[in-house]
Amino acid sequence: DFSKAMSQAGTSQFQEVIRQELEYSMKIELDKILATAPSNELEHTKKDLEGFKKLFHRFLQEKGPSVDWGKIQRPPEDSIQPYEKIKARGLPDNIASVLNKLVVVKLNGGLGTSMGCKGPKSLIGVRNENTFLDLTVQQIEHLNKSYNTDVPLVLMNSFNTDDDTKKILQKYSHSRVKIYTFNQSRYPRINKETLLPIAKDVSYSGENTECWYPPGHGDIYASFYNSGLLDTLMGEGKEYIFVSNIDNLGATVDLYILNHLMNPPNGKRCEFVMEVTNKTRADVKGGTLTQYENKLRLVEIAQVPKAHVDEFKSVSKFKIFNTNNLWIALSAIKRLQEKNAIDMEIIVNPKTLDGGLNIIQLETAVGAAIKSFENSLGINVPRSRFLPVKTTSDLLLVMSNLYSLNAGSLTMSEKREFPTVPLVKLGSSFTKVQDYLRRFESIPDMLELDHLTVSGDVTFGKNVSLKGTVIIIANHGDRIDIPAGALLENKIVSGNLRILDH
Repeated sequence: DFSKAMSQAGTSQFQEVIRQELEYSMKIELDKILATAPSNELEHTKKDLEGFKKLFHRFLQEKGPSVDWGKIQRPPEDSIQPYEKIKARGLPDNIASVLNKLVVVKLNGGLGTSMGCKGPKSLIGVRNENTFLDLTVQQIEHLNKSYNTDVPLVLMNSFNTDDDTKKILQKYSHSRVKIYTFNQSRYPRINKETLLPIAKDVSYSGENTECWYPPGHGDIYASFYNSGLLDTLMGEGKEYIFVSNIDNLGATVDLYILNHLMNPPNGKRCEFVMEVTNKTRADVKGGTLTQYENKLRLVEIAQVPKAHVDEFKSVSKFKIFNTNNLWIALSAIKRLQEKNAIDMEIIVNPKTLDGGLNIIQLETAVGAAIKSFENSLGINVPRSRFLPVKTTSDLLLVMSNLYSLNAGSLTMSEKREFPTVPLVKLGSSFTKVQDYLRRFESIPDMLELDHLTVSGDVTFGKNVSLKGTVIIIANHGDRIDIPAGALLENKIVSGNLRILDH
């Protein structure tokens, strides 16, 4: 045992030496990069690289999945409240004064590349020519007009989306919404083999675009604080932010949740509220809320030991997942940020660049900070508050007659008999938005659809109706044109179908 203990001590000493060497090499490389920064970018770059250095230090310290599976418990009954209970309290007469303490923050760092678009994802047209950003502004403007309030919109951009977003913002200069932006950090991607940055200097245009990345939405706390905007908004009497992904069309301001925050029934305010919703088979990978070391904690699939992944995905054991709609007290962010006390697990995201180089980027997720806040709460909200558009299959749903649009908000049509959304799987010919749009002369009637799978070279004429389960498969080299006015109900269509043949 003694020799075993000695060899373990030796191993850990050896690992410590390697860690220190890696940190030292990293410091030298980051200093070289910083030396290339122009004077007007120096302060900003320095803050970014300091933040990255802290993250890298933690990455070297932590090993493997960071949850001890044996410590995971079900959250206590009252730590996740049903939305119905929150709504049943009703609203106070002075809801406007409560609204005036709110700021809406949208995470706007992502590009539309996964849907074949250049530029910010928020500028993709989703409904009647309106983009994600248009709908967000319309929602808040409607709120401000209805209640005579001043709820501002804050966009957290990344260096990828900032310029394009700012150009577009001019079109809202006459709307009744104050819009602020701040940028999340810009961190260097690291070579998977050497664990050193692939960037040689501070520039991020041209061939250097691949050297940098925005480090996930967990960066919001530091960036918001460092930008000075947090203090500005607190100075204006703002108390809570409502944070959500800009591509989640269900994430609108909910007055009942806001009232619950501002006027808690037990007199003790929550610093952090996470909206969760019931898992379906489509959400098995979503992060879930658990009780861990007497705190509410978000556990993501990446943190789960391999042996327990199937258990984590089970809809019966872990019934809810995080929608990433979060309500957070500004004063708490300030306090924790100043104490450097926000603890978020590191997500290691491996990627292969166009030239074949393997890199890793170190990221954090905004919801993971829940365990650092006092008196946190989960609220189990209806599925309608989670309507993300990640693919053209999602886009088809929100463009269809399943939803009606009112003041920037989408609501499920009353004509649909059951409140669940149909399962839609469009094949690779539909991945890019422009291909997808070309394949539909008009969006089909989907009010009575349960399931749609489309694969291969398929196009839809005008005024097609889809009902029940519809599967359309064009084999390689074949093409299927669904004629205008067709009604497909519980049908499988395969082979080759050209309108000209009929």
